Amino acid sequence: MHLVIALDGPSGSGKSTIAKMLAEKYNLVHIDSGAMYRAVTLYCLENNIDPKNETAVCNVLANIDIDFDSKGNILLNGKDVSKKIRENDVSNNVSYISSYKQVRLNLIDKQREIGKHSSIIMDGRDIGSFVFPNAEVKIYQIASAETRAKRRHKQNINSGINSNYDAVLENIKMRDYIDSHREFDPSKPADDAIIIDTSNLTIEEVISKCSEIIDRKLKELDR
Repeated sequence: MHLVIALDGPSGSGKSTIAKMLAEKYNLVHIDSGAMYRAVTLYCLENNIDPKNETAVCNVLANIDIDFDSKGNILLNGKDVSKKIRENDVSNNVSYISSYKQVRLNLIDKQREIGKHSSIIMDGRDIGSFVFPNAEVKIYQIASAETRAKRRHKQNINSGINSNYDAVLENIKMRDYIDSHREFDPSKPADDAIIIDTSNLTIEEVISKCSEIIDRKLKELDR
């Protein structure tokens, strides 16, 4: 059975962590769409291209090759950049990159191509609303900005990335605004997405709720 699960939500809502665990549980390919936008951002920063210059960014898209290895690590022009894309400079600029229509269309084409050949769970901000509007399962995770900032700050510390909670909170609020107000493909739940507030839930509780949704859909498809 070919299955597409769209797991969306704002920055720091825990969607990548949950998507990885669900991918393992249901034997799905996990695609972190946000990592793809971060890879484009990293390329621009490393090549002295201003992330706020839309024309300059779009002009180098043909030079950027993004792929995932068998372990789910993201490759930028053949190099594993899984850790570098989580650094502060990338976090502070990725929302500019992801707001550009040409960038989004370029990466959405790549995402849809992956979904043609494998059963996948893809996390992002517009997977259920735009990338895969016909996905069999659509889940949208939310959490307060403060909760998300605490999670991201802790994740940064655990990854050895220099982090300041107040700066992380401000960055998350900025990204929320940019993502929800961009002219093309703004971040929002799909009309038929099931919303889960993870603010006061453990990872195990979120997995349980998502699993109930997925299992219910699998039973419907088997009928």
